[in-house]
Formats: sequence, structure tokens, C-alpha cells
Amino acid sequence: MSIVVRDVREHELDSVLALNNAAGPAILPLDSNRLQYFFERAEYFRVAERDGTLAGFLIGMGDASDHDSSNFRWFRERYSEFFYIDRIVVASRRRGGGVGRAFYADAQSYAELRYPQMACEILLQGGTDPVMLFHGTFGFQEVGQHVMPETGLRASMLLKPMCSYEWVRDTYGRNLPAEPWIHTPRTATRARATGTDA
Repeated sequence: MSIVVRDVREHELDSVLALNNAAGPAILPLDSNRLQYFFERAEYFRVAERDGTLAGFLIGMGDASDHDSSNFRWFRERYSEFFYIDRIVVASRRRGGGVGRAFYADAQSYAELRYPQMACEILLQGGTDPVMLFHGTFGFQEVGQHVMPETGLRASMLLKPMCSYEWVRDTYGRNLPAEPWIHTPRTATRARATGTDA
């Protein structure tokens, strides 16, 4: 069956939280307050559906975000323009089925229109070789390592150039065409479950 990648909906946050916290040691745990923070502030917060069920999610921030992650700050201290992937989680039963690749293809098509590079990190714990290989096949390269003060965990800091960015910037600037496939950044104002705007 096909994989559908789309913006998260607020009523799905409990399912997203459960997916995150079942992902294992490669993903930092979340609580509902932290997830709400991402829902309200993330520029990119999309889920994948496969066979009608939630198969994973990806959260991303632009370099101008006020994101408080020490890994995000590490990149901001060294690079002026980038799109940062805070986390990607794929349900264990869906791993190896193309969901991660669908997410990265979607995130890249979003980022390359707006940013010259895409950044992420991998926690360096046992069994990270498949994750490093996965990112390497997408063109990410390690640009340093960072020990997160909040956890003491070491992360491999990865960066990937967005080859199309310069042409898009020189051709369109910030005035991208209004095409259906060019999804717009999320905003902090969200329609609530009651149907009213906050």
C-alpha cells in the first residue's frame, strides 16, 4: 500500500507521543507538554500513514526558530542557514518498509526550496550503524560531535547540502509559486479540536 505524508492533526498527538516513547534508546523520550511545544512551534511536523494507520512522524525547525535543543544550538553556533530535523520516528512494525525514505524525500523537497542545508543528529549508542548508513545514503556527512549537557549523551552531528536551493533562491527568492505540491510552513496558530481558532 502507498505511504501518505501529511501535516499532523492535533487529535493525533497522543498517538505520536506513544510512537515516540516506544521508539527505543535512539530517540529521546517526550512528555505531552514537550510534544505540544513542537505542535505549536515546529515549522514542519508531518506524519506518515500506511494502510490507514499512523506509521511515523518527523519534526523539523528552521534556523530562525527559538528552539531550545542543545543540538539545534550547536548547529546555529556554526551555520547561519539550515533546516533542522529534530526527530524522525517510524513505528517498529513499519521499519524497513520505506516510511523513513518517504519522510526524508518529503522533508528534502520542503527544505531545498528554503534552506541551503539540512541538519540532524544521531545518538552514538550501540547499534547505530544502520542509522548512520541510512543517513549516509541520503548524502548526510558528519561535521562534528556534541555531548548533550541535558543527558550526557554523545551525538554525531550531520549536515547535507541542498543542491537545488541556490537555483530556487536566485530564480524565485521568497516568492515560491502557489503550486499544490509546495506545502507552506506551519504556523503557531492552530485550529483547536472544537473547531474554533485559539
